[in-house]
Amino acid sequence: MTETTDMGALEERILAGLDEEQRQVATTLRGPLCVLAGAGTGKTRAITHRIAYGVHTGVYKPSSLLAVTFTARAAAEMRSRLRELGAGAVQTRTFHAAALRQLQYFWPQSIGGQLPSIVDYKAPLITEAARRLRTTADRATVRDLASEIEWAKVSMLTPESYVAAAADRGQPGGLDPITVSRIFQAYEDVKTDRQFIDFEDVLLLTVAILEDDERVAASVRGQYRHFVVDEYQDVSPLQQRLLDLWLGGRDELCVVGDASQTIYSFTGATPRHLLDFTATYEQAPVVKLVRDYRSTPQVVHLANRVLAARRPEPGVPDRDINWPTPLELIAQRENGPEPTFFEAKDDEAEASEIAQRVKKLIAEGTPASEIAILFRTNGQSAAYEQALASAGVGYLLRGGERFFARREVRDAMLQLRSAARHATTEVDGATVPQLTRDILVSLGYSATAPAASGAVREKWESLSALVALADEMAEARAGSEVPFTLHTFVAELEERAASQHAPTVQGVTLASLHAAKGLEWDAVFLVGLSEGLMPISFADDQAGYDEERRLLYVGITRARVHLGLSWSLARTPGGRANRRPSRFLDGLRPAGTSRVASAPKAARRRSPAGPPKCRVCGTLLTSATERKLGRCGNCPAGYDEAVFDSLRAWRLQVAQANSLPAFVIFTDATLMAIAESKPDGLAGLGQVSGVGKGKLERYGEAVLAILAGETVD
Repeated sequence: MTETTDMGALEERILAGLDEEQRQVATTLRGPLCVLAGAGTGKTRAITHRIAYGVHTGVYKPSSLLAVTFTARAAAEMRSRLRELGAGAVQTRTFHAAALRQLQYFWPQSIGGQLPSIVDYKAPLITEAARRLRTTADRATVRDLASEIEWAKVSMLTPESYVAAAADRGQPGGLDPITVSRIFQAYEDVKTDRQFIDFEDVLLLTVAILEDDERVAASVRGQYRHFVVDEYQDVSPLQQRLLDLWLGGRDELCVVGDASQTIYSFTGATPRHLLDFTATYEQAPVVKLVRDYRSTPQVVHLANRVLAARRPEPGVPDRDINWPTPLELIAQRENGPEPTFFEAKDDEAEASEIAQRVKKLIAEGTPASEIAILFRTNGQSAAYEQALASAGVGYLLRGGERFFARREVRDAMLQLRSAARHATTEVDGATVPQLTRDILVSLGYSATAPAASGAVREKWESLSALVALADEMAEARAGSEVPFTLHTFVAELEERAASQHAPTVQGVTLASLHAAKGLEWDAVFLVGLSEGLMPISFADDQAGYDEERRLLYVGITRARVHLGLSWSLARTPGGRANRRPSRFLDGLRPAGTSRVASAPKAARRRSPAGPPKCRVCGTLLTSATERKLGRCGNCPAGYDEAVFDSLRAWRLQVAQANSLPAFVIFTDATLMAIAESKPDGLAGLGQVSGVGKGKLERYGEAVLAILAGETVD
């Protein structure tokens, strides 16, 4: 009786604190289930409590349930929560990690021999593939080809079927689909010759084995009977195929996602599987999580308005699936400050102002680690790094050196691991957090931050983050029946190191909007929100514009309390103020926040082009070079010779660094046209004849910097 009563109390504790919709998710344990979860609505809480409730009620056997998500960090977070709920035996992995585990186990018996090595980087193999075809490919082109090959493989395309499927995808690296297809095939040949496989092959080979070997398929399906898939809007066709094979026609599947947060279409992700889930499983209940516990009503209201304001772009191709009806979030927090909108004269002024606002927030009590500056492209970070440094504010560039690769962190883990062999919950009355402090003192940790900056400060911040994690875990496990020991703490650190799930480091976060997905801060500044950056200039169809809008929505919903949105009118001080605020802010930003009027669509359309004439003397232009320059050869040049020479010197450096002929970068005529037109932004530069999308992406920022008089390496 006592055991039954205790079990009932445990089950009720698992459900305690869940709202009505979360509780419905947690108690729906059988059959297919679709959870539509808006940003900040507690989806991870709902599904981890569902798993724990199913385990403790005996519906799920821990070893028979597989939970998959899309990042190692998210998987580690889910595992941590499940451990705290007493369901730590449940396997929580990324799609790739789960597939690799199965591939390693079944390869010897199904294929025979040893599993080929997994190549970490495609670039060397793609370079070799291009060389075999006598095709020149610089670093940027190789990067573009790597992304395109990854997209093709997760879309389950072969080199042969790629050509037709890529008709609307532009030209990666300036190469046509047939050339890309040939390089794709050569890349596969290079891998075969060297006995390598890549990360996409892990999924493809697992799918192939499950399809071809019934014994393997039966074994996998015999072990896993229940599946949970987080971030289901990001599933690729290949991942969906693997999931279908795991299921084997069964319907014990819970999926969680939000079509309004689909921002990785360029990698092959598609919300189609989420949107079509109830068509596939007609009996599946749909639970909507719309209570936003993360953000203030002011932030939530703006996020809802951004999605609700979506309209089809006039005259733009629409190859997207139908725009899904977005979830309308309902704020649960108390009121906070209104989002701020700021217009700067130029990029430098914008960065300086944001740095001062960050400094003010820190002075008022907001920890630096709870502040983020988010931008559309990584190239925008430099201005904010400089502005924060000038303001004396520390920062962390997300995507920089990995936390667990730092020397002081590796040394700290060695000492903690050594101490854990002998320590238990307490040693001479010391708790795990106190033990951690005592151990790390020898490495440079102190209770107060050092006055020094640079490497000394960074080292202290790393060690301080480990101490803060010990405090956090001790608090979370207070009152738990399972003691929190130093051994437990070290095991957590080792798992986090394997999944690159870094603890919080003191410092303002600088990150791209894509890198910020899944994270949140007390204060968020969304910067550079001007046309050409948001939406990005490469967006050229309805699907592209819609994804850019969703990206802005994701950025807004990262903020808990403070939210700032800003843009600048010119790229450089004294430059032409010809930028416009993002179209996505139309109707949202206060009136009078822009001195550059947003011209009506019709007014911005180009008039039909007449015969090209010299802009100096009016003579008809005949040669391609004259048309590119906009003037005939007899008329004087309208550019600064020094600027032209700087552009040519930069072009030579790039050509030599990549072993390319100089004209492949830009022809002299194109450089002359750039020097004469002096574009003030990416959009204007993209209008110069000879500057296509690929070159704009690879060289645009450098060219604009040269035009602004900056030195470019």
